[in-house]
Amino acid sequence: MGEFTDKVKGAGDKVVGSVKEGVGKAMNDKELEAKGKLQQVKGSAEETKGKVKGAINDV
Repeated sequence: MGEFTDKVKGAGDKVVGSVKEGVGKAMNDKELEAKGKLQQVKGSAEETKGKVKGAINDV
């Protein structure tokens, strides 16, 4: 994937993960809450990957 795609996918995962975490907390569903947190971490990693690709392309 390209730089922009990675950043967009990462941002999307962070949003969806945040929603999952919130729903999990509201419904006292620890598994859904944990999945949401994990998806947010995955999103952050994807965004970082996109930033690194951008930095490499700038060099």
